[in-house]
Amino acid sequence: MKILVINAGSSSLKYQLIDMDGEQVLAKGLAERIGIANSLLKHKGINGEAEIQKDMKDHNDAIHMVLEALMDEKHGVVSDLGEIGAVGHRVVHGGESFSASALIDVSALKAIEENIDLAPLHNPANIMGIKACVAAMPGTPQVAVFDTAFHAKMPEKAFLYGVPYEAYTEHKVRRYGFHGTSHLFVSHRAAELMGKDIKDVKIITCHLGNGSSISAVDGGISVDTSMGLTPLEGVIMGTRSGDLDPAIIKYLMEKLGLTIEEMDTYLNKKSGMLGLSGVSSDFRDILAAANEGNKRAAIALEAFSYRVKKYVGAYAAAMGGVDCIVFTAGVGENDGGVRAKVLRDMEWMGVKFDEEINATKRGEVELSTADSKVKVFVIPTNEELVIARDTLALAK
Repeated sequence: MKILVINAGSSSLKYQLIDMDGEQVLAKGLAERIGIANSLLKHKGINGEAEIQKDMKDHNDAIHMVLEALMDEKHGVVSDLGEIGAVGHRVVHGGESFSASALIDVSALKAIEENIDLAPLHNPANIMGIKACVAAMPGTPQVAVFDTAFHAKMPEKAFLYGVPYEAYTEHKVRRYGFHGTSHLFVSHRAAELMGKDIKDVKIITCHLGNGSSISAVDGGISVDTSMGLTPLEGVIMGTRSGDLDPAIIKYLMEKLGLTIEEMDTYLNKKSGMLGLSGVSSDFRDILAAANEGNKRAAIALEAFSYRVKKYVGAYAAAMGGVDCIVFTAGVGENDGGVRAKVLRDMEWMGVKFDEEINATKRGEVELSTADSKVKVFVIPTNEELVIARDTLALAK
């Protein structure tokens, strides 16, 4: 079966068409600037590439352009939409309504809409993508795969905040966690590389990118994770503050004269590595500045790596030990300097890694030395494949 994977953002839409018989990516692409001037579709398939500039006033237009590109005589990969067996949609927030992926029907769509308050920037865009696909491909099974679902089995002691219990029961205030498809994929792959059953290992997965989260995976179950009610909590990120004293919000609002909306922007868009370094939210730019002697850039990298190290230590303690540490996503897969800062001085925990391999090797690689008690891997994530696999299972 061929599965179309859709990841709809507010003004963009990423997609992949995967032939599940061999899990081969037949085509992938990105629709950019939806609802904005100079809309563009970048398409790459086994039969060629194309860039198509055409106005996309909404997600319906974007979906139609994607389907046209997939069926194009020159660079397309299917001759008829009937060849697409199902569509899998990334949905950021499932709240407590979904502990697993789900076939999309009227009730499921309503439940996703009811969680908009928990993800006002993401769920509306995901819903637009779903509705556009339903309209363009009536009768084709549609599946929602949730970022939060992998963390749904966290115990109360991990997901509750220290606020009145009614905040949870009446207003759904709790830790949900994100990047679930990534944490699931790399933890299972790590168990494979170790030659062990996922149920028998304790793994700490570090999804490090512009958005970053750390998870404690015990026996294949996420028992704790760094992101919370929203993706703002946790380690320092590209433009997000990560953990902070809640009193800072009131203090800065008064000092800077900010509204609550402006404070939200301050913490989500102007903080993190961008705010600390004063250079960029891109780790490559920050590293270049640090190498040129920029002290703020250097301390931003140190602060980020230190926060990751703290979470790794905390989760090892929470699980009563750790068998494996995994690095993934843009920074985790490509920034050996950050990985080294996290892993150094952790011999007390049984972690030893090869500095040369860490600095030079790319792709899927083991960093731990032969005498390391804890395995350390770099594993490129594949969230689209997780979505496709869940979609296939439910569509069947």
